[in-house]
Amino acid sequence: MKTRFAPSPTGYLHIGGARTALFAWLFAKSLKGDCLLRIEDTDKERSKAEYTEEIINSFKWLGVEFDEEIVFQSKNAERYSEVVDSLLANDLAYVCKGEDIEKDKMQRDQKLSRDKNTVIRFKMPETGSTTFEDLVKGKIEVSNDQLDDFIIERSDGTATYNFCVVVDDIDSDCTFFGMQLFDDAR
Repeated sequence: MKTRFAPSPTGYLHIGGARTALFAWLFAKSLKGDCLLRIEDTDKERSKAEYTEEIINSFKWLGVEFDEEIVFQSKNAERYSEVVDSLLANDLAYVCKGEDIEKDKMQRDQKLSRDKNTVIRFKMPETGSTTFEDLVKGKIEVSNDQLDDFIIERSDGTATYNFCVVVDDIDSDCTFFGMQLFDDAR
């Protein structure tokens, strides 16, 4: 069992964040597992060192000791690019221009080059449905024609937050209750 708490250092740790971290930490410990602290500092404009320091000091004050060295997302940019390149090479993502998703879906097969006016989108299936089991709500199913090809790399070459989280969780071997579903889909 491996859980994580991953705050963005865009403000001070608040009671809700502390509660979430304590839940993740106690849950892992109750199952003799590990809990990691990952600082999600990819928002260059709003992330501040003073907030990072305060978050770390708050956990010391609370007596929460994380099990591995703190991970800083800002230091993983090369890894995110590597994964984006792999998705492009395997035709699971594509380069497109503009923000209009309808136009972008038509650009899936244009084989555009990356430049300052393009983004990289993850290629979602166009038919069928995406299904997963939620521990609280049960089975969740969404028709794939309702899902957009989401951006995984911005026009400035940086990976998006949601993409970074998935790569980091997989690389850190975080435990997913739905991992069986993911493994079955491979």
